[in-house]
Amino acid sequence: MPRRYCALLCLWILFTCGQVLARDTGTDPGVVVDRSIQHYVVEPDGSYQLSVDHAKTIVQPRALRAHGQYTISYNRTLDEVLSLEAWTQKPDGRRVPVQPGQVQDQQEAAAASGEAPMFQDTRLKVVVFPEAAVGDQLVVRYVLRRRAALFPGHFEDLSTSPFYFNRNFLLIYDMPASMPLHADAVGFVPVPGESPPGRRRYQWRYVNGDNERLEAGSVSYLDYGKRLAVSTFPDYAAFARAFRTGAAGKANPSPAITALARQLTAGLPDTRARALALSDWVRHNIRYAGLYMGTGGVVPHAASTVLENRYGDCKDHAVLLEALLAAVGIDSTGALVNSGNAYRLPETPTLGVLNHMITWVPGLDLYLDPTAETVGAGYLSANLLGKPVLLLKTGGFAMTPILQPERNRTTTWFDIRRDGRSSFRLSKTASGVMAEPYRTALRDSRQAERDAFALRMLQAVGRKSRGVFDAVPGDGGGNGDEVRISFSGTSEGFLDLPGPSALATTYDFWGGLGEAVLNLSQESERRQEFVCPAIDIDDETGFRFPKEVRILALPRPVSLMDGGIVYRASYTRRGNQVVVRRRLSFRHGRATCTPDDFRAMQPALERIVRDLRSQIVVSGS
Repeated sequence: MPRRYCALLCLWILFTCGQVLARDTGTDPGVVVDRSIQHYVVEPDGSYQLSVDHAKTIVQPRALRAHGQYTISYNRTLDEVLSLEAWTQKPDGRRVPVQPGQVQDQQEAAAASGEAPMFQDTRLKVVVFPEAAVGDQLVVRYVLRRRAALFPGHFEDLSTSPFYFNRNFLLIYDMPASMPLHADAVGFVPVPGESPPGRRRYQWRYVNGDNERLEAGSVSYLDYGKRLAVSTFPDYAAFARAFRTGAAGKANPSPAITALARQLTAGLPDTRARALALSDWVRHNIRYAGLYMGTGGVVPHAASTVLENRYGDCKDHAVLLEALLAAVGIDSTGALVNSGNAYRLPETPTLGVLNHMITWVPGLDLYLDPTAETVGAGYLSANLLGKPVLLLKTGGFAMTPILQPERNRTTTWFDIRRDGRSSFRLSKTASGVMAEPYRTALRDSRQAERDAFALRMLQAVGRKSRGVFDAVPGDGGGNGDEVRISFSGTSEGFLDLPGPSALATTYDFWGGLGEAVLNLSQESERRQEFVCPAIDIDDETGFRFPKEVRILALPRPVSLMDGGIVYRASYTRRGNQVVVRRRLSFRHGRATCTPDDFRAMQPALERIVRDLRSQIVVSGS
């Protein structure tokens, strides 16, 4: 099957067969968690001791690979594993203990993307269960001591459960009487119990039951699913104050920072231009590196240190940018946000959701992400749009923009020969937030990465295709905020000639119209909210046929406006040329859509998919 049909066929299958997938509960039957009891004893300074008793039964053979071991994560600077015992419990009552050599201590794999280094104290104790088999119960018990709190005098925790059958998942928090614990519980119920003298005990049990399958493109399970967020912070303002305390003085401009800021902004016309220039400098010149040593997960390094080292994590990038802005008289503040697909915050503040820091310039109402290497200053990556942010200077909330300028246009012409071969030329223009990813992927990439980009272009055309870039950013192909790419090549067997033949009308290139429709159409039915970014795409495809080819039939034009989707498709014949023009736009008042929104847009999506699968019928002698 030609590759250019595959994506469209996937869309059709989703619409016709997706009902089966939608009824999947998501609960994994391969393992049963018999008990998972986590008992925290918290001290007034925020340190704690955690005792864990965990037992699970292997039900299916496939579960052995994932569950034949148990991993304990700990911070080498802050934590100490005081005791550990584990064993395999056989159905006949025989116990096979885990020997010291079956507990491996290792560095956690780096979580940073690309080639970014990760400097961290996180270690893993991997417990490998001996003689594990179907029907066995795998048991581990350990005690971990946290010597110092990330936020002195405070404690916070966020819990949920993987999608397994849980017989007894219990969370216990023994707190000093002077440290009340606030909670946001969904799918966890409080359990009454007696408190030790001078302390207060809080307990919650997980409510077992089937879970909805996580749908493609859905928002985070934390937005709607079972979760328990607990914290000694009474509100987010107190949470922000704790961050400010740890970062006090870190954003003070040093002489070197002041000199650099003045150099970078010299001659720039206004405050916005200066802010963008400083943010661009940070994201281009400060490497991203995860720095999680000791309390480094919440405390940034001094801006002067970040400048000297030329690397840091998101907090370090934000602190340096804040210092540079301050050096030229621009007020700003760090802003905490979720970098994944969570769009709601629990009522109780925890670190589990607010996992990224960007910068807000209040005088310009401008958000900057100096960590985002492939997103130009003044824009945010799609995963940050329409989200609540916690402003560290004030402790108040704001919201990132829902929409930002974006335009994507592709023009492709095919010159088809008598033998069915074709030469083609593609021109792609992107502006707004789309421009920088294209520019970076091509101008700054290694040859191997550029070749991979070209291969993706060729796969959209068909088998036995080859081509080259005629113009890329940096070769005269870009203009300001707009980037232009030109790509040309040839394709063998593009059209089956002689005789009657049908020609596809859709050739979906990176970031093209078909890809946008596929992203919206990954499910045939939805029960969960999902991410639905704005779309603005133009696509023009032209075909020049040899004079020996007769054009027998063209698809019908399409014009629709439904569920926030506006779509136009036209098919125009001029002599032996056919021009296909399509335009798709989508606008929504939020960054996410509801199941009702999906039902409203579904008729339009189905009609678009049918149009994208349409063909031109020709006959050649």
